[in-house]
Amino acid sequence: MAEEATQPQQPTGPVFTIEKVYVKDLSLEVPNAPEIFLVRENPSVQIQLQTEGKTVQEGVYNVTLTVTVTAKIEEKTMFLVEVRQAGVFQIRNVPAEDLQPILGIACPNILFPYARECVSDAVNRAGFPPVVLAPVNFEAIYQQRNQAGDGQNGATVQ
Repeated sequence: MAEEATQPQQPTGPVFTIEKVYVKDLSLEVPNAPEIFLVRENPSVQIQLQTEGKTVQEGVYNVTLTVTVTAKIEEKTMFLVEVRQAGVFQIRNVPAEDLQPILGIACPNILFPYARECVSDAVNRAGFPPVVLAPVNFEAIYQQRNQAGDGQNGATVQ
């Protein structure tokens, strides 16, 4: 009986794997310390989200979720924290029209809990009570950006 050398079969179905999740950038500013610690008013908090996807190599993408949280009392900034949480994802055998939604919805959904923890930890280490960000509906954000036609569909592939 002759044995045949078998080549490993390449998967023909869709492939989606997380290769790496990492903090790409973390910035924290407390510009009005130490005086701001004496103020007892509740701050207004503004949160901004941005996503970006880039091709690393064929079938491998780097997606970055940027979360910026600014807390102010009147015109004085209590703190400003920005986290660029990123991930390397392998995405193969997916129709081209499905790639943008994966990069703009699925990947940010995976990255957001990590970014939320990073924001909370940084704010807490700065001497403030932790900020716990509410869950985000990235699908709604993606659809809203597509309908607005502003070219910012949640993730752009470069």
